[in-house]
Amino acid sequence: MGVAEPGSVKPSGTEAPDTGSVEAGLDALSTEVTVKHGWGQRLRRSVLPPVVAVALVLLVWQLYASTRTGSAAYNTPSPTDVWETFRTEWSSGAAWESVYNSVRRGIVGFAIAVVIGAPLGLLIARVPLVRTAIGPIVSGLQSLPSVAWVPAAIILIGLTPGAMYFVIVLGAVPSIANGLVAGLDQVPPLYARVGTVLGANWLQQIRYVLLPASLPGFIAGLKQGWAFSWRSLMAAEIISYSPALGRSLGQMLNQGRELSDLSLVVVAIIMILIVGVAIDVLIFAPLERRVLRSRGLLVSR
Repeated sequence: MGVAEPGSVKPSGTEAPDTGSVEAGLDALSTEVTVKHGWGQRLRRSVLPPVVAVALVLLVWQLYASTRTGSAAYNTPSPTDVWETFRTEWSSGAAWESVYNSVRRGIVGFAIAVVIGAPLGLLIARVPLVRTAIGPIVSGLQSLPSVAWVPAAIILIGLTPGAMYFVIVLGAVPSIANGLVAGLDQVPPLYARVGTVLGANWLQQIRYVLLPASLPGFIAGLKQGWAFSWRSLMAAEIISYSPALGRSLGQMLNQGRELSDLSLVVVAIIMILIVGVAIDVLIFAPLERRVLRSRGLLVSR
């Protein structure tokens, strides 16, 4: 077979593929594109839109409240009325005590739920008999409203902090367990086989192979578990009232309802929302970004 002279034209349909350019194109596609923005541009992109949205909501709210008169004005507090109520609650120490007690119960209850839910999810995912026996029950419990556990908790434990933890744990464990099960189900079976070939026993496969590989799904389950924990706690605090429980956000919400004080109700709702968002933004979102970025599933911006 002869060699083509330089500058000669190859016949149509006989050109060899340029493998060098194909590999360069694939490398370009797999290269992570990092676009760095300045602080001013990042603030305009991430902070300005929600600030404008909140300002518009407050403006519409203030205009609507200013049109109400008489008894209707009492039942429709303006943003300035709500701010004054918040200042009163904060200066008296009631708001801080309520936030502290509720957040402390939520974190402790969530930690207990993780200790129970993680091993439970591991057993469901790795032991077929356990998955068949209690897997559907755990999935069904996830759809059960947490408020349904409150009467049972009060009857069994009484109006004590233990009843709050009981409701939180039963509300969060199914989400945490199902999140870990979903993460482990997405791990390729080849990983476990490689661990076996390398001499890893069952515990070493769990520690060094399966749990690290299932982290994205597990963290998603933890986020959902925290959301269920917070909702369960609020449901329990609204229904349960006892001096032994101290002040709480749920109790503040119920107190506003009993006094027909809509400003106090709105203050409690806003504080519950802020705490829930703050926990997600400060803890779970950075953790999730770090895990996804370490696996090449998130492009740095």
